[in-house]
Amino acid sequence: MTAIANDHVVKFHYTLTNGEGQTLDKSEGQPLAYLHGAGNIIPGLENALTGKVAGDKLTVNVPAAEGYGEYYAEMVQEVPRQMFQGVDNIQAGMQFQAQTDDGMQIVTVKAIEGDNIIIDANHPLAGQDLTFDVEIVEVRPATEEELDHGHVHGEGGHHH
Repeated sequence: MTAIANDHVVKFHYTLTNGEGQTLDKSEGQPLAYLHGAGNIIPGLENALTGKVAGDKLTVNVPAAEGYGEYYAEMVQEVPRQMFQGVDNIQAGMQFQAQTDDGMQIVTVKAIEGDNIIIDANHPLAGQDLTFDVEIVEVRPATEEELDHGHVHGEGGHHH
């Protein structure tokens, strides 16, 4: 059996729950595929899968720092409504891609106060401890092309 190690493609099913036990995300039908060691998935989960083999089932608890990071209050900002030109009906919970000094970032609208919009650039799961219930489906060495590109090709992987 091939064990999970760097430069291997791993396919796994997962259910992601938060500290309150609510299901946040799960693999639907197709397993998720990723290239181990390439930073395709959060560090806390990737580290826990090292050395596992197809057929293994495990529960991985990932603290916020090894998941989507801590929650930073300074990433919540008030911006003028005119920054959202072309969006007629802005509502709390909407997400937008914003160009920032750090590249593209997803921002979530937290609140609307008159002509000002409160946005939050934290990842929606920042500051949360996460639990993944994982079943490993397949482990195989990555192809040269996958290694060159830094991600999986084909089913369950990224598309260009």
